[in-house]
Amino acid sequence: MQAFLLSLTTQYGWRRATPAAFAPLISDGPILLLVLFILSSAPQLLLNGLQIAGGVFLLYLAFGSFLSFKNVASVEASTDVQPGSNLLKGALINLLSPNPYIFWITIAGPILIAGWREAPRFGLSFIAGFYLTLIGGFLAFVAIFALTGKLDARLNRALSGLAALALFLFGLFQVGKGILQIVQA
Repeated sequence: MQAFLLSLTTQYGWRRATPAAFAPLISDGPILLLVLFILSSAPQLLLNGLQIAGGVFLLYLAFGSFLSFKNVASVEASTDVQPGSNLLKGALINLLSPNPYIFWITIAGPILIAGWREAPRFGLSFIAGFYLTLIGGFLAFVAIFALTGKLDARLNRALSGLAALALFLFGLFQVGKGILQIVQA
């Protein structure tokens, strides 16, 4: 998600990247429901399939980021992308990545359930604190890289190339890991 935010910031500027920081608010609800009620007993093959699909989507985003890097388009000139589409892309990245599922299964889900059982306000407080921290961190990430990119056009180009490379490597890792786990099973 951070590589995606970096890519958006360097390609389109902070105004177009900011909505994507809120993507977990859209995607985590279904993920949480799936995890708490279904996914905890799902076969590993389903997790591997999600990982591969997420990796393929990251490769698609890396290709778009690479094209932006190659074309050296100025951030100000790249206004053809609607902020809402970045929010939906970010939500799709989150939905297709196994990381939120694993996080909610192994860490956050048990904390949420334990807090809720003690008192519903504890569970709600955990959720509120988690999303304030997560989205606040994403927004800070976007702001830092937006400021860095404004300092020098070459730095913005380098960050765009770095984002494309990071998305590509994360995509390859996700696909490779998913396939390897299927083969080893």
